[in-house]
Amino acid sequence: MASRLLLHLHLRRRGRGIPGCPVPALPLHAARLLSSSPPTAAAASSSAAGGGGIEKVLVANRGEIACRVMRTARRLGVATVAVYSDADRGALHVRAADEAVRIGPPPARESYLNARAIIEAALRTGAQAIHPGYGFLSESADFAQLCEAEGLKFIGPPASAIRDMGDKSASKRIMGAAGVPLVPGYHGADQDVELLKLEADKIGYPVLIKPTHGGGGKGMRIVERPDEFVDSVLSAQREAAASFGVNTLLIEKYITQPRHVEVQVFGDQHGNAIYLYERDCSLQRRHQKIIEEAPAPNVPAEFRSHIGGAAVSAAKAVGYYNAGTVEFIVDTLSGEFYFMEMNTRLQVEHPVTEMIVGQDLVEWQIRVANGERLPLSQEQVPLNGHAFEARIYAENVPRGFLPATGTLHHYRPVPSDPTVRVETGVEEGDTVSMHYDPMIAKLVVWGESRTAALVKLKKCLSTFQIAGLPTNVDFLQELASHSAFEKGLVDTHFIERYKDDLLSISTKSSKESHGVAELGAILAAACICKKEHITSKESLRANKSLSVWYNNPPFRMHHFARHPLDLELEENDGFSEKLLKLFITHKFDGSYFIETEDGTSGLDVKVDHKGDHDFRVDVSGLQTDVTLASYSKGNSKHIHVWHGNHHHHYRQTVRAEHAVEDSSQPSHASEGKSHPKGSVLAPMAGLVVKVLLEDGAQVDAGQPVMVMEAMKMEHVVKAPRAGYVSGLKVTAGQQVFDSSVLFTIKDSSAN
Repeated sequence: MASRLLLHLHLRRRGRGIPGCPVPALPLHAARLLSSSPPTAAAASSSAAGGGGIEKVLVANRGEIACRVMRTARRLGVATVAVYSDADRGALHVRAADEAVRIGPPPARESYLNARAIIEAALRTGAQAIHPGYGFLSESADFAQLCEAEGLKFIGPPASAIRDMGDKSASKRIMGAAGVPLVPGYHGADQDVELLKLEADKIGYPVLIKPTHGGGGKGMRIVERPDEFVDSVLSAQREAAASFGVNTLLIEKYITQPRHVEVQVFGDQHGNAIYLYERDCSLQRRHQKIIEEAPAPNVPAEFRSHIGGAAVSAAKAVGYYNAGTVEFIVDTLSGEFYFMEMNTRLQVEHPVTEMIVGQDLVEWQIRVANGERLPLSQEQVPLNGHAFEARIYAENVPRGFLPATGTLHHYRPVPSDPTVRVETGVEEGDTVSMHYDPMIAKLVVWGESRTAALVKLKKCLSTFQIAGLPTNVDFLQELASHSAFEKGLVDTHFIERYKDDLLSISTKSSKESHGVAELGAILAAACICKKEHITSKESLRANKSLSVWYNNPPFRMHHFARHPLDLELEENDGFSEKLLKLFITHKFDGSYFIETEDGTSGLDVKVDHKGDHDFRVDVSGLQTDVTLASYSKGNSKHIHVWHGNHHHHYRQTVRAEHAVEDSSQPSHASEGKSHPKGSVLAPMAGLVVKVLLEDGAQVDAGQPVMVMEAMKMEHVVKAPRAGYVSGLKVTAGQQVFDSSVLFTIKDSSAN
């Protein structure tokens, strides 16, 4: 090994390397000495081209899907190679792989979308195949062709099928010819804005604008009126170009009460194609799925067979093989379904299909790429039970589900078992950055029936613990508990229709909500006291005999020790101005008497420390498990407590000398900082794409002032009231931090 490294250093000094690589790299022959691959490039090429089994695969992705693919590869005895950007140098998927190669700086276009760097990484390490995961280059026909040209197997469909289905306009024409039902719309190549508007007028409003390439809801716009059309087109084009590198659009009639039902298809290179039943993905926010299930609820067997057959016809029309998903829009009023698009890759939500058919779809992908036939015929595909997937995101629900960034100070997913899966690409202490999708994990559960699976989903969500940044876990709990969802009465407008019900603050009476929050504060206070006492004892254990001041309880002459504790409760994207003032009395038996400031609540609390963050708490004879997590940020200590089905977040101000900065957050955006009236803060960390007005401009309430982008999603920042713009100093291309001041709207009369 030492001689190989010396060879590498010698070659670097002579300036030799691989053209196009972002960092000085080992030449191919030297790189192979450091890897477990065959000794020559020809060997890898002949293995790939000659039909030999895949022995090493490079996963051209990051996060949970990279970890997911590697897990199956490891089980099959296939070696794995990860690629990473500078932002992901220490990421979980990098540590999970046998080898890892740096491919560039954090921006995706310079790393995970850098096809040449990924190909070079595969050649350097002797990988015979590339698995693209989902997103990034997974639906790039050019990348699939490039793999083939370099003698690498692309674990996915043929480039021709990706190209046919990747262009949504072309795919509609192909599907129409194949007899697959289509929604009325315009799918032409002419992208003149005025022509698009004329076509929209012909179709009739409302219309749906959608990019012809890509997915994930990016660039999608619903237009209700003609006067909104042009601005919506321009915005959709910008977002599509940023996400997919192509800004062409299609226009379709917008179905007002649709369900999103998709069918998992699989084909092999011998002409066989089958469907593995359908998934319902109607629960969406910002046109992105958050809860998926399989099979679709309230679907008769005849409909299932009909839509499955249509999906197979769609796949065969383009000579498809490997994993794919045909998406349909189902009109809940008529019961008819229409082809929407085909995703030529493995879907994010593929685990729910795996759970009901009992198969590993990544294993199928690898076997099909090896030239094997499908392991099952259509008649052999089982349908067993029901499965849900909940996508857990770092996002700010009260701010309209905007993506969030920060550190996972506490991260404890639910334990996995044969009926519960947690697909994740992060660990406690990792940072969710602004560069990539904010998904933290996917929670997947299975039950013998939909009811049984839903009970399990609710339980798992209530015990899925994350602290350090905003998440949608509490919102998912509300969603899974909604009566309409429990009945399977879903469509894509579900969240918008029931948004008042789904915000937890509105589902409970103010009195009930305050009571639960107060109980949470009491539990947190008791656990804090218990932990501080244990810490004090441990730090003084070396003295052998403790001072009476560290007895349990602390010693005081003639009375019990009593001290106050002030906590602020997080409510609706902010902290309550009203403090929860508690008074804690330490009793001789080691328990506590905790009362509120007004004296209306006083409870006897006993605490047993079970270890780490876990406690068993007895409150006036009722025992419950409690988890406590805390961390410091700026001049605040943040305290999270989980008990029963509840999770509360409190804040406690600490003295300046004890303040700790969170390196994942900007120091200037310290918490609790007050801003002048009319200040408009950045709703998320991101990039300023466009500034629409100049400093000093007059504005109306709701008028757009600038456009921001984070994780490839655009967000328009609007004036909260009428007046004039003051202090507008940001420019297009500038990065801004969450909650930093962008500008202020001042009263026009003061100008």
